[in-house]
Amino acid sequence: MEENMCEENMEEVEVLEAEIDRLRAEVAELQNLKDMTFNFRGQMQDALSYVCGQKQVGSKEEVESRLKEEVEELEEDLKRQTQMNGISLNSCTTKTLQSSSRKLVQQLSVSGHCSELVFQVEFQLSDFRQGQRSERTISDLNVVMDAGDLSSLGSFLSGVEESSNLLLLFRTLRTFSDRCDDRLRTFRHFQEKYPSVVSLPGGCRSEVMTLNRPELPGCVLSIHWSVEVSREGGVTPKINLLTKIPERALQLFPSQAVGGAADAFQSMLRILGPEAAVESVIRAVSLSQDM
Repeated sequence: MEENMCEENMEEVEVLEAEIDRLRAEVAELQNLKDMTFNFRGQMQDALSYVCGQKQVGSKEEVESRLKEEVEELEEDLKRQTQMNGISLNSCTTKTLQSSSRKLVQQLSVSGHCSELVFQVEFQLSDFRQGQRSERTISDLNVVMDAGDLSSLGSFLSGVEESSNLLLLFRTLRTFSDRCDDRLRTFRHFQEKYPSVVSLPGGCRSEVMTLNRPELPGCVLSIHWSVEVSREGGVTPKINLLTKIPERALQLFPSQAVGGAADAFQSMLRILGPEAAVESVIRAVSLSQDM
């Protein structure tokens, strides 16, 4: 008899514990919704306040209509922002670390890409409110990127993480990505235009384009086009001409001309610009093949 009562009591306790867990989860969900209203204004805030039971703003149908309209406006705004700044976001997760009537601290994790540049950014967003005034600060910034991009961006990323300057991060990523795309378009254009001369050993997105002379094996001219980023966020393309001339080919070229090729190329860069300077070198190699 006593054993049966104990078993019944245990079952009751388990049911009550499950109910407590369910209620806790519901409270946490409602708290998250309440925290969200802290960051929105206008129709979105009214709709979320209605959902949380904080405010009566009309019928359920009216609230749903306002909420749908606000979401559509936000989606259009996001499309415009993506077109303007070139940053496309794939995901964004938010975790509330602290919440009160005056302060909200959230941990955000954002992933996305800028052209072919893939990134993941994590940071803390603190929102302080006092009366009608509010202030937001960003801290604990952490940036994760593909290892292939770290050689150019490593120093800059260290600096931007120290300063937690999110605006500088995205602005520099856009500029860096644009300069890399310029190089990609140029390399691809010349490979298609001069397929017998131009080769891209590392692919279209690599830093090196080689110009080969088939009748002289081992005689190679290389265009090395890197994009350097300073710790402060300055983005600078660096383009150099490198020569590799075997001993048996040197007799066909005046030593002075070979030795001064790199300097002459830099002069052409300053006068003609990257594309015209590179094409001048390619055409010189092409003409020498026909001689």
